[in-house]
Amino acid sequence: MAINWFKYSAPATFYELAGKLVPWFAWPSALLFAIGVYIGFFVAPTDAVQGEAYRIIFIHVPSSILSMFLYLIMAGYAALGLIFNTRLSSMMASALAPTGALFAFISLWTGALWGKPMWGAWWVWDARLTSELILLFLYLGFIALHASIDDPRRADRASALLAIVGSVNVPIIYFSVKWWNTLHQGSTVKFTGTSMHVAMQQAMFSVLAACWLYAIAVTLARVRSIILERERNTQWVAELPEARS
Repeated sequence: MAINWFKYSAPATFYELAGKLVPWFAWPSALLFAIGVYIGFFVAPTDAVQGEAYRIIFIHVPSSILSMFLYLIMAGYAALGLIFNTRLSSMMASALAPTGALFAFISLWTGALWGKPMWGAWWVWDARLTSELILLFLYLGFIALHASIDDPRRADRASALLAIVGSVNVPIIYFSVKWWNTLHQGSTVKFTGTSMHVAMQQAMFSVLAACWLYAIAVTLARVRSIILERERNTQWVAELPEARS
């Protein structure tokens, strides 16, 4: 039997679907994160050059990847909402922004912890670090701009423009180590393969998968709250037990 996926583009139907999906992403995320951290900090061997300090990459690299990809996804949803005037797309963009900002902050914070023993400084105005900091400001700017406008539809349009323009910064972050002479090392994991120890790979990809699942679970939970707030005057929301409570 064919499933009509288009019906889930409406907030009323997506609200129920999101509620069912949250546990399916949340619990595997917690399990994979525990496995990845255990392998990364207790099983993976010590790096021959960086010593024990390198283990921060098992948190730093996944959070950096998520901070960039979530921004592109957020900008994509914002663009859909702007072009097609779809309410759920704009709600999804708003739901993604705080999680993306969290990962950008973790990326910068863990990068500082890694940079101190490697470079001798908590912060340098390196091309990748600076562009990642700009990404955090773009996330915060999106959230602040949306919150500063009372009319939700006007807020969606204004923040969507900021998100779309700001997406130019993502390829700058990724290619900064190739375009400029920077302190930040290049990508360790590439499409052509990697020289990392197998335990390091297992830790890295376990935490990366955990971060993805966490981002999905939290975004679905948050968009449910946004739907309730935006649709609070509708009949279907008034009939929900959680709305009445």
